[in-house]
Amino acid sequence: MLSYDYPLGGFFWSMLIFFIWIMWFMLLFQVFIDIFRSHDLGGFAKALWVIFVIVLPFLGVFVYLIARGRSMTERRMNEAIGQKKAMDQYVRETAGTSVSSADEIAKLAQLKDQGVLTDAEFAAQKAKLLGV
Repeated sequence: MLSYDYPLGGFFWSMLIFFIWIMWFMLLFQVFIDIFRSHDLGGFAKALWVIFVIVLPFLGVFVYLIARGRSMTERRMNEAIGQKKAMDQYVRETAGTSVSSADEIAKLAQLKDQGVLTDAEFAAQKAKLLGV
């Protein structure tokens, strides 16, 4: 009964329309975000673009993409590069400097001299550090 009232083709058509509707809103939000993040536009130009996109949304978005699409892409790429650099710097700071095997062996020797490690434990840890 349901398939008679709402055929499979109608379901797929509805899903396509819904998908296009979601894509439209994503594109609209990306244009608004780009308008406000753009440093090369002044306040008056930003206001005009916003009014244009609100009053004539389809035409406004398409004209914006034609006129400023390349700079929009460049800004997004620069932002991604900046985020990657920040992440790399964070990882370097968090990981700290690596400790060499010689430093580790010196610490083990100090622990052996203090009596914390036995000769057998020292030799096992030293072999482990040297990969023997």
